[in-house]
Amino acid sequence: MIMSTKIHTTLRINLTGRAPAGETDGERLRSAVEMAVFAEHNGFSIVNVEEHHCAEVGWLSSPLVLAGVIAGRTERIRIRACALLIPLYDPLRLAEEIAILDLASNGRVLVVAGQGYRPIEYHAMDKDWDSRGADTDVILDTLLKAWSGEPFEYRGRTVRIGPVPQTKPHPPLWYGGMSKAAAKRAARFGLPFYPPAEMPDLIKTYNEELAKLGKSGSVDWPREGTSLIFIDEDPDRAWQEIGPCLLAEAAEYGSWAREGVERPFASSDLTLERLREERRYEILTPGECRDRIRNGGPEYSVILHPMAGGVPLDRAWNCLRLYANQVLAPLSEDGI
Repeated sequence: MIMSTKIHTTLRINLTGRAPAGETDGERLRSAVEMAVFAEHNGFSIVNVEEHHCAEVGWLSSPLVLAGVIAGRTERIRIRACALLIPLYDPLRLAEEIAILDLASNGRVLVVAGQGYRPIEYHAMDKDWDSRGADTDVILDTLLKAWSGEPFEYRGRTVRIGPVPQTKPHPPLWYGGMSKAAAKRAARFGLPFYPPAEMPDLIKTYNEELAKLGKSGSVDWPREGTSLIFIDEDPDRAWQEIGPCLLAEAAEYGSWAREGVERPFASSDLTLERLREERRYEILTPGECRDRIRNGGPEYSVILHPMAGGVPLDRAWNCLRLYANQVLAPLSEDGI
């Protein structure tokens, strides 16, 4: 008897990398939207959009705008902004925009709020780096009050925003981070906590803070999907051909390291060989991916990252189609 496995597939969209020869940034952005539509039609669970600014290799900088475009082209798939750097936004405008997204998407947009850890992003957005903790508290408090639909005091005057979100008590909002302060903040506001990996000390801190405050909550993190998957029929050749794209993205992320800030999966002095050995990025054949899912237990998570670091669009689409047609489809036929 074949054990049934629930497969959770995330399509990661962060638009890193420069457009390769023969492509434009506009074509890549429009293709990202089409890939989200393809993901919905082929059994993916989530489309993940991200936020960073002032990245040397480029990065998605307007996740809520892209989430809205994707929501307008899809009907069922969840769309997750992870992480949205909320101190870089005006609180009331942010509340209004997320409310609109919640209504337009029928509650499908989930926001994982975060602070970020790069001073240059605060400088670029004309925000105060030193007050980021207090500002984050104010923004979270403002969002939750604004979404109630009731008048509330904001900077000395009474305000009320509209329209009121569809999802009750408020649009899906998690808080993510890699520090004890982040875990405590999530608990203090009664929000689910989303660390970037299994971090037992932070999970313990979160649960202890919930108990101390008499609140309930939940915690989740990327499980098997802590590696970023690309599907290709010849991984050795693919590492030589598109591996430099993966390396460029990983090296950019690693360059953001700051002393005292734990960042899982960030490495410095990377080479292509070392990146492959770390298995943070993996290029698998369809058969290897099928076997991994079959052996993964009752639930298995996959993060597919087809456009990483500027992978050419033809290769990115080939990755998606191989996963849909030679991984998910055969598994479905087997009853998985």
